[in-house]
Amino acid sequence: MRPVSSWGRLNAHPHNIISLNDPNKVSNQIMSGPYPGLAYGMGRSYGDVCLNPEGVLWMTTGLDHLIAFDEVSGRLICEAGVLLRDIQRLTIPRGWILPVTPGTQMVTVGGAIANDVHGKSHHVQGSFGDHVQSITLARTDGEIICCGPQNFPEWFAATVGGIGLTGVIIQAEIQLRRVQGPWLDTETAPFANLDEFFRLSDDSETQWEHTVSWIDCISGGGGRGLFMRGNPADIGHRPEPKGRKLTMPIVPPVSLVNQLSLRSFNTAYYTLKKWQAGRAIVHYEPFFYPLDNLLEWNRMYGPKGFYQYQSVVPREVGKDAVQAMLKEIARSGDGSFLAILKTFGHRQSVGMLSFPQPGVTLALDFPNHGARTHKLFERLDAIVREAGGRIYLAKDARMPRDLFEAGYPLLAEFQKFRDPGISSELSRRLMGS
Repeated sequence: MRPVSSWGRLNAHPHNIISLNDPNKVSNQIMSGPYPGLAYGMGRSYGDVCLNPEGVLWMTTGLDHLIAFDEVSGRLICEAGVLLRDIQRLTIPRGWILPVTPGTQMVTVGGAIANDVHGKSHHVQGSFGDHVQSITLARTDGEIICCGPQNFPEWFAATVGGIGLTGVIIQAEIQLRRVQGPWLDTETAPFANLDEFFRLSDDSETQWEHTVSWIDCISGGGGRGLFMRGNPADIGHRPEPKGRKLTMPIVPPVSLVNQLSLRSFNTAYYTLKKWQAGRAIVHYEPFFYPLDNLLEWNRMYGPKGFYQYQSVVPREVGKDAVQAMLKEIARSGDGSFLAILKTFGHRQSVGMLSFPQPGVTLALDFPNHGARTHKLFERLDAIVREAGGRIYLAKDARMPRDLFEAGYPLLAEFQKFRDPGISSELSRRLMGS
């Protein structure tokens, strides 16, 4: 047994760790118990979706082999523990890129599928599951299921976004997309309020593949921020940046994210980026994964850890709901300098429990201040509930069960595909087992 925490560092409960290293032995390993078990990759989920306190964690990072890559078609077959970073570094020089990645590339393929991660290109590329062609799934009863959009599609829909509860993903086949190199043609445009944000978003959807915004969540609900957009660029060969990675060396005794530091940081960041606004050629890594250059950045929130609150609400009520949430956050005195606002495209998600839906999503980090933080979340929950939205399971550590059930209408259908030998702290909290 050893203590394991998720990226939010809210707790570190003991787990029984079993490493999976040989795909041919995975079925026998998970069949042998003890139960319940749960697959665990890099632990980059923020809440309790990847935790199984006092139970088994099957560590998948040893399943890290690239099996086959067709440079003509862009089809990649790999084991579930392969990192998205390693795929990108192999395939981009060969003219192919992952169509969808989240805000960090330090996640496994299995984790990306299980959480059906999304990125900055949802309006063009959808989510990660839209590009998965097949999944090999091991169940704790010994059954091996190979599923995809055309082969056992119901198992595929349950496993994509299924938060690891349908079995252990052993390998997957993914369709990559053509790219001319590692560079992006980008533009940063400041906006003063939410009306300007939505206008920029609407104008960008047909012209730009990647769009995302940073928003100042403590400026009183006005919604000033920075809109960033980018397209793949064919600019020929140029030296790639040799950026030096920094590390947050210690866990400070108190959170470095507080009212004083937030106000100073947000004002300085907005002013600097507004002054630097305009077009630029940027390497894909700092554009897609800006925080990957600060290792262990989650330590800055101190010993109590932090929560991330990410919601999506329908577009027709998006402005009012986001404005109401920003006002509650400003009123609370808490806030986030990692406040991200973006829109999702008009497309149906592949997975039964996938998070993206047409609308607008707001993601924020909050230091853990106990009851005070939970009271703020209750007020945000009320706004999301009234708007007909949902909370992202990969980020959640405290959502009430009624909001979960209202936000995920295919839950009853999903339950038919659960593996009875698999459970997580999140599934027990929200599903009862």
